[in-house]
Amino acid sequence: MRKLKKGDSVTIIAGKDKGKTGSILRFVGVDRVVVQGINSIKKHEKPNPSKGITGGIIAKEASVHISNVAIYNYVSKKADKVGFMIDDDKNKYRVFKSTGESIEV
Repeated sequence: MRKLKKGDSVTIIAGKDKGKTGSILRFVGVDRVVVQGINSIKKHEKPNPSKGITGGIIAKEASVHISNVAIYNYVSKKADKVGFMIDDDKNKYRVFKSTGESIEV
């Protein structure tokens, strides 16, 4: 079970976007994530009329290493660590380490 999942709210803890918050859009490989609104780059794209691409300079999010993000705890308004607990029915779920509250909604 991964500590982070698609859709989790995370905060950036290192790099040029340190302190910003966004949600995980997708995972790239094993150790990189794409976060909404973080690490935006400009990419020059060629026009392709057969695919309907107009071309030009587009802005998009680049991936960030997973060690530079931490899950965001809305209660404490800070970055937090992820732990795991097992309930009485032997189901494993994620919790915030600082408060012990469940991350799953």
